Amino acid sequence: MSMSTVQSTLSTLKTCQGDINTAMDIVTEVALDLVEAQGRDDDQNKLQGMMMECAKLDSDMTCFMEAVQTVTAQVTQDPDVILSLKSSFQTEFEALKSRVSDLNSHTKVVAFKNSVKKILDQEKQSEGGDDEEQDEEITVTQSQPNYTCPLTQVEMVNPVKNRKCQHHYDESAVLAMIQRQQKNHKKFRCPVVGCGNQDVNPEDLLPDPILKRKIQAHKRQNSKT
Repeated sequence: MSMSTVQSTLSTLKTCQGDINTAMDIVTEVALDLVEAQGRDDDQNKLQGMMMECAKLDSDMTCFMEAVQTVTAQVTQDPDVILSLKSSFQTEFEALKSRVSDLNSHTKVVAFKNSVKKILDQEKQSEGGDDEEQDEEITVTQSQPNYTCPLTQVEMVNPVKNRKCQHHYDESAVLAMIQRQQKNHKKFRCPVVGCGNQDVNPEDLLPDPILKRKIQAHKRQNSKT
């Protein structure tokens, strides 16, 4: 098998991995719709189970591709390695998988659980009827949400939240900027004015499905007016 064939296969797998991540976003959307409609808990549990299965598949594919890249790099340095290619790949693949300690830390699983919990908490607060909570809700409602990405200065499409400083950016914009800075051997600092976060990394970014739903609802409302 030629190296070009390997690279082509890896590219196809990367596309499949993108489809898996899209599926996880859809599962999250369905779960949030279900929670808002006060659906059954067992349905929510099934959706969470689907998220965990997708997370495992996504993780396994990442390990698989990293193992292939590592082994093929060894082949280019030492052609004799090709004689033990299968064994080398299996060893590397298993080693990478063993480092995945907890699928619950997968960014989309974390986003799924946090979003569901947030909506449930909001519903509990609204059912409480407490005057203080009502005043707080009015304040939140009156405040104008910011849907603009601090990098592009346009409305976000796929918002992600920084775990460290809690600021939001559009996913494609922030990842492109991080990659650009890394190529120049520089750190990427949070672009929000006054933020002291000097080093933003891809692993710091967490999808925000609830904000994404709000942005989509905002767009739909604007299209009607």
